[in-house]
Amino acid sequence: MSDFRLDGKAALITGGCQGLGLEFARALAKAGAAVAVTSRDEGKAQRAAETIRAETGSGALGVAADVTDYGQIQAMAESVVGTFGRLDILINNAGINIRKPILDYDEESWDLVQTTNLKAPFLCAKAVVPHMIKQQFGRIINIASMLGTIALPERAAYCSSKGGLIQLTKVMALEWAQQGITVNAVCPGPFATELNQVVMNNPEANRFFLDHLPVGRWGKPEELSGLIVYLASDLSSFMTGSAIVIDGGWTAD
Repeated sequence: MSDFRLDGKAALITGGCQGLGLEFARALAKAGAAVAVTSRDEGKAQRAAETIRAETGSGALGVAADVTDYGQIQAMAESVVGTFGRLDILINNAGINIRKPILDYDEESWDLVQTTNLKAPFLCAKAVVPHMIKQQFGRIINIASMLGTIALPERAAYCSSKGGLIQLTKVMALEWAQQGITVNAVCPGPFATELNQVVMNNPEANRFFLDHLPVGRWGKPEELSGLIVYLASDLSSFMTGSAIVIDGGWTAD
């Protein structure tokens, strides 16, 4: 298991203060990486970093940043490098889902979803990759969704953004393969997180989801941890441009 260790590596997880992002940060820290987690709320970011330090003993930094603002993204990357001396792993996790029928979808909501889910990973990579190129090593993990490969009603903006993120992942992988940087997308299915509470708390919607899950339940955030650590490790050096679906069998049906 020592090949999965991340000692001496530094990771940045956007939106890493709750839900899947916090689980990713914990997993990388437990594997030995120093981690930085972001939120627009500075207090929330600091509290998450304190929790990670207490639970894992690894270095943790809380950074206040709006990942839709390139100036703040650049400052975020410089803060991580200034604190840890390097930046090896970027997890583009920050995301949003606004559910509306297409004919009711306002332009502002559409733009917010696209900017947060698709433009932000593009901007974060632009800020971080120059540091990775200097090191000739990097791991970028884009958190897409099974809804980047299939569709559901009232998710026009979300499905479009996550499908775009999968394609962006492939282009990034091709452009940076010669610099020792791998880029992969993780495509979760229904996981029990804050983002999905609105669905889980709706009996009809919850039943619809359970009926489409061959395993008969929602995923647990920690069930993604092993894949995240693998993709961040040296062992994944031959894997790039992939989109890995973890969805309880939904898309196999």
